[in-house]
Amino acid sequence: MAVLGQYNWLIAIISIAFCFSAFGNGANDVANSYATSVAARTLTMVQVGFLSIVTEFVGAVALGARVTSTVKNSIIGIDRFRERPGVLILAMTCAEVGSATWLMVATRLGLPVSTTQTIVGALIGVGFASEAPIKWAWTSGSVSQVVASWAIAPLIAGAMAALIFGTVKYLVLERENPMKQALRFIPFYLAFTAAMLALFIVVEAPTAPSLEEFGAGKACGIILGVFFGMLAIAYIFFMPYFTRRLIKGDARLRWYHVPMGPLLRKENVKLYFPGDPNGDVVTDHYKSAHKRTVTHSTDSPILKPSEEKKNHMNGGGLDDGIRGSDHVPSDVEQNNYHVTEPLIDKEFLGPHKRFLDPVANLSLFNPKRLWGITKFVVLQGVTRDCVSHDSERLADVHDLAKRYDNKVEHLWTYPQVASAMLMSIAHGSNDVANAVGPWSAALATYETGSVNTRSPTPVWMLVVAGFLLGLGFWVFGYHIIRSLGNKITQLSPTRGFSMELGAAITVLLASRLGLPVSTTQCLTGATVGVALMNYNVRAVNWRQVLFIFSGWVFTLPIAGLISGLLMVMSLNAPHF
Repeated sequence: MAVLGQYNWLIAIISIAFCFSAFGNGANDVANSYATSVAARTLTMVQVGFLSIVTEFVGAVALGARVTSTVKNSIIGIDRFRERPGVLILAMTCAEVGSATWLMVATRLGLPVSTTQTIVGALIGVGFASEAPIKWAWTSGSVSQVVASWAIAPLIAGAMAALIFGTVKYLVLERENPMKQALRFIPFYLAFTAAMLALFIVVEAPTAPSLEEFGAGKACGIILGVFFGMLAIAYIFFMPYFTRRLIKGDARLRWYHVPMGPLLRKENVKLYFPGDPNGDVVTDHYKSAHKRTVTHSTDSPILKPSEEKKNHMNGGGLDDGIRGSDHVPSDVEQNNYHVTEPLIDKEFLGPHKRFLDPVANLSLFNPKRLWGITKFVVLQGVTRDCVSHDSERLADVHDLAKRYDNKVEHLWTYPQVASAMLMSIAHGSNDVANAVGPWSAALATYETGSVNTRSPTPVWMLVVAGFLLGLGFWVFGYHIIRSLGNKITQLSPTRGFSMELGAAITVLLASRLGLPVSTTQCLTGATVGVALMNYNVRAVNWRQVLFIFSGWVFTLPIAGLISGLLMVMSLNAPHF
């Protein structure tokens, strides 16, 4: 039985707040990991939803304990609470509530914020309110080091992502025969991505609390083994698949045919579950995301010069942007409409039109309507349009980015997915502390009756947090996918791969050092770094970058204010 049983109501409140905090953390931050994959049309929202649940869970449970300790122990001094452990429980409760409140509000507004800044700001707020010392000095885990990491991490991530994309650009994309060069180098990029994943799993594994204890020799052996093993897998299985699909143009092939390996080199190979032979060989990763618009009129459709230019560059007419829409009359193609209202492609029908409208005329207890409602509830978060936009200005920004061969870009969809998964695992390992830290400290103090922030974080807490991180993205993450994605610059698989891998390396390196850096800031820095590789500052949507930056500026004071006010009011309540 808990020693401080009289505070069970606080434990109930902080447990509920923890659920919202982890949920909001997933909704806001998990989108960072996969936004570029969605924007580049490498993955769909449904695919990302399933992947995020797995990768966030793995990162949180397997690799998240070290950073959790930093957040719990190093932001505010706990000596203030030695004689009154109940006040520590109150402080952690107020911090968790303040963090959860701001995360949910920011996510609903589509504002990508730093969940690390949110919890640190909340802890600072309760520190001020309770007159607890705040660690400003340059010591391990102090506020100064955390703040410094916010400035340094985006720069490092941007430089690293730009370097990675630079190698792809000058080794492959800008060469005379890019497809030939792509097939030559893609096995090494696949192997390098796998080696990076192995590296950080090795150094972050709970069985290896430090690289020194594990042994540098063993670590190097594992990393090199993974690199050359993946290189062999790439040549045996991936290269026959790439050759048949991209060189021979076999549209029947799907990703699950990769294990067939050498059999794909045969002329008349029999495929299991083949795709449509008349379908597209690769996705058009540069398909215009700009929504064309239409409204009733008796005149011919009039496009603005910028729209005519983009339309010509995209190699299609007005009907390419509206074909298949249920919301546009057929006489659009007979030139009877002006361009004024957004058109909705069938590919991006929203959950209401997809699941509820077709069964709206049925009775409430009709099985088909109940099934439609069920699908809406379960899938509404992953069936949103997170790619297209109706901004002329953003379309102009996209036009300034150089476009490369779609077949070459397709080769990088595979390491892009791997790098996105690495980024998500990095997020799970680093940002699980933001929700679990205060909850773990409060619960340990509640059970022992004394201030206890040095006990190991229970695995079951990490399990719950890992699940909630993935669930948060599944239900609510589309708001942030829309705000990030291609709203900063034109994205493609090669660019997305570079952004995600550069940011993931930065985040996992910080996690190794025990610094709770922001994945939002790392990915934003990586995105800007890659965008600047177009050698044109106008290829970056600085307005969106400023919007994201404003969220970083407001996050810490708002979270601190909410938590601090709650703490002040609670401390001055009669029962305290």
